Amino acid sequence: MVPLVSKLYCSSTEVVYVVRKRPHVINGGGFVVTNCDQKVVFSVDGCGILGKAEELILRDERRDALLLIRGKGGIFEALSFNKIWNAYRYDFQGSKKLVFSLRKPKSCLPVDKDTGIRITTKPNLGKKDWDFEISGYFPGKECSIIDSQGNLVAQIGKNKKAGVLLSKDLYYVSIKPGIDQAFVVGVIAILDNIYGESTSC
Repeated sequence: MVPLVSKLYCSSTEVVYVVRKRPHVINGGGFVVTNCDQKVVFSVDGCGILGKAEELILRDERRDALLLIRGKGGIFEALSFNKIWNAYRYDFQGSKKLVFSLRKPKSCLPVDKDTGIRITTKPNLGKKDWDFEISGYFPGKECSIIDSQGNLVAQIGKNKKAGVLLSKDLYYVSIKPGIDQAFVVGVIAILDNIYGESTSC
């Protein structure tokens, strides 16, 4: 797979991270992603910190911004059958470059599966009109990111190693070799916001 954010975040082996929600009352919400040594690898700031709804920032371990994530609103959203999110990174000149778009179909009915949540990359790398999709149900922390060929890219779950049951504010993400970890965490940030979790107000 071609790195979407940076080859620095692509590992030759599978990695397992713990995602920990930050409380709104203490530091504005969002979440941090830690490795097995409990070192922060990524963090996500939501509207509790930024003060803007549907705007998120993915940061690296030094708190440098990697992705600016925005939901499309206004007239566009009102006329669309989908809710669209765009993730941008800044190039060396400071201009924004679209990395990926996530679209979730609008539905009047509650569903227990994330059917139809699809992700496209720019330029589009797949033969379909999407490159990745979400399978499962994010609020239950039982979901996967799958590529357009059906290969598992990342798995989100409550129980990953040694049957350890985590608290409601912690869950695991395992990311396959060669997959851009910053991209996966960016997708998790959008899902977190869509379902009104730690990054939303």
